[in-house]
Amino acid sequence: MSHTPDLKGSSFTLSVLHLSGDDVAPTVDFLKQKVEQAPTFFASAPIVVNIDKVQGDIDFSALKNGIEQAGMIPVGVTGSKDKRTQNLASEAGFAVMSSSKSPASAPAKIAPTKVIRTPIRSGQQIYAKDGDLVILNHVSAGAEVIADGSIHIHGTLRGRAIAGASGQKDAKIICNDLQAELISIAGNYWLSDKIDSEYWKKKVMLSMVDDSLQLDVLTI
Repeated sequence: MSHTPDLKGSSFTLSVLHLSGDDVAPTVDFLKQKVEQAPTFFASAPIVVNIDKVQGDIDFSALKNGIEQAGMIPVGVTGSKDKRTQNLASEAGFAVMSSSKSPASAPAKIAPTKVIRTPIRSGQQIYAKDGDLVILNHVSAGAEVIADGSIHIHGTLRGRAIAGASGQKDAKIICNDLQAELISIAGNYWLSDKIDSEYWKKKVMLSMVDDSLQLDVLTI
């Protein structure tokens, strides 16, 4: 058995912070609020900063320190348009990253649907890699269910549901009773306070339409 280190390519789902201006302070306040709202989801979360829409210079050192103070981990910067900006970001300790413009594709190998019959208790995490996840029971507050594909919950969703974890935008979340702490598809998420009351405690389907989350009440 070889003990030599090795480097291999892989892919991970990261939260991307899209900046609209060069003022760092409002961004840091925004991140602190998110961590306070859902600490189990955002605390120590790796963050990539997209600066594609920023016109002025960014204080990357202040931004990096602010992200760390908010309780997240600054990983890299994407969307930089010139070498100077890339150098400034790199000097502040950010990795300079480029995002793929190609649409997310299904994994090469599709795993069988993962079926869970028991309740998902607070503190538990269930992950269906390269496939769909079916929960035939309830998901308690403080629990987390994740799938690279879609998630079907036949009971009440009180915890967090994250579908399309590897970037599949066509993933869906269907649950019989929506009372979620967080729902997410392909890195786009809503916390409970962003879910309109008309969908609360209803049988719903969450999907992505034109890169935005959309909820629909199911009547059957």
